Amino acid sequence: MNPTLTSIAAAAPAIAMLGMFACLIGGIMLIVKKRDRKNGLLMLVMAAVLLANVAIWTL
Repeated sequence: MNPTLTSIAAAAPAIAMLGMFACLIGGIMLIVKKRDRKNGLLMLVMAAVLLANVAIWTL
């Protein structure tokens, strides 16, 4: 396999986890501040999906 693709594949779970934490914090803030509960809930669902994807990738 190409070494460039190998390094990108190694970095993908870390980038996904950063996105998961950003979605988690953003979703909680939207819900707590009562701005847009539906979008906040969707961000929490997206964070859960990202976490599940990373768990699958690392198995």
